[in-house]
Amino acid sequence: MGEPKGKRDFRDNPRLDPRERHQLEYWAKRWGVTHDQILAADRKVGHGIKDIAGELGKRR
Repeated sequence: MGEPKGKRDFRDNPRLDPRERHQLEYWAKRWGVTHDQILAADRKVGHGIKDIAGELGKRR
């Protein structure tokens, strides 16, 4: 059976919370970059996943 309607997790959120380690680990693995690269991009362009991906040259 599928997940209940309305159930969402951090991957559905358009913003990154850099204090949440599981979010950093997920995006680092998905994009093939380090946590430090994600944090540097976050400081430069803000918390938006699309903005961070663009800064790193990756797709969301």
